[in-house]
Amino acid sequence: MKNTLSHIIYDKTSQLPNTWNDLGQKNIFLSKEYLEVLEKSAPTNMTCHFIGLFQDNILVGIAVSQFLDLNKLESFGDRDQCIKAHVRKFILKSFSSHVLLIGNNMLTGQNSFILSDSITASQGIQAFKKAADELKIKFKSIGKKVHITTFKDFFKKDLENFNTIAFKNNYKYCIQPNMVFEIQKNWKSEQDYINALSKKYRDQYKRARKKAEGIEKRKLHLDEIIRYEDVIYDLYFHVAKNAPFNTFFLTKNHFRVFKETLHDKFLFYGYFLDDKLIGFNTLIKNGSVMDTYFLGYDDSIQREKMLYLNMLYDMIAYSINKGFKEIIFSRTALEIKSSVGAKPIEMFGFMEHSNSQINKHVPKIFPKLEPEIVWQERNPFK
Repeated sequence: MKNTLSHIIYDKTSQLPNTWNDLGQKNIFLSKEYLEVLEKSAPTNMTCHFIGLFQDNILVGIAVSQFLDLNKLESFGDRDQCIKAHVRKFILKSFSSHVLLIGNNMLTGQNSFILSDSITASQGIQAFKKAADELKIKFKSIGKKVHITTFKDFFKKDLENFNTIAFKNNYKYCIQPNMVFEIQKNWKSEQDYINALSKKYRDQYKRARKKAEGIEKRKLHLDEIIRYEDVIYDLYFHVAKNAPFNTFFLTKNHFRVFKETLHDKFLFYGYFLDDKLIGFNTLIKNGSVMDTYFLGYDDSIQREKMLYLNMLYDMIAYSINKGFKEIIFSRTALEIKSSVGAKPIEMFGFMEHSNSQINKHVPKIFPKLEPEIVWQERNPFK
């Protein structure tokens, strides 16, 4: 079938066609409501666009793009102070500071696009590639030359869709896996999960719960999220700044805007000790899937009370009780997520540098830039 697809790039959600959510409802992260959250509270170094694909004036595909200006970052993450980390920062600032993504750098998983059944994935991806090329021209016109263009977070089964001439100069990369927790059909309560654990990991569960005695967990509503906004941001920023690598930092109003816009689909839990907020985590309901989002904590209390591990157990308990099928735990902290039962799923992406000489060397350079993660996969179940 001849590919007669056209595209329109939108700067604002108010411009989106009325039929956008016919496709957007399949994934909350491409719904008009979520895109409004990005529009109102994206990181300051991020510019978002929304792409519609049309066939005979009918919307057949939607996507999100993000332009990242890494020059605006004060820190790429302060945890690693090794030479490799300094080299990575130098290379990113010097040669790769302007990154254009088809996809969402704030999430893990295929949240890049949705297509209708009337076109193939290969057709859609090639059309989005043309939109990305147009976006590069758009940014160049305002003095921002795109250095790297990337399509991110695809499953192994999706890779054949990129086997086209449009991606012949792209480097296929595979970075840290997405940690996914599958909820067994026969689990109806947290106790069913505990019963499925082997003795070693049941003991880990009991030890963590005992350590957390005295901590009160509360679901926070919008007025409380606003009231605690400064503390929330400090807790988030502490965790984010100590990550091995960052390409953005959230704005202070991000969680408030999320709650205002997505209401009950966005859950915010605060953890209190002696009436003081010492940690929080966030969840997003995405159909039958629960996505974990950003969290924060006071590090000194986190260690003593095993707060992070308790948060993972709380997320699992809630998701089982509410009948979700799986939990997306995303990247980072791979081993501890593995210890509660999450499994690593390989995710792939494609990237191309605008400088053809540099692009030739990307297969050698890129693996050296990735923070090295050494971890051991666990199986906590009987």
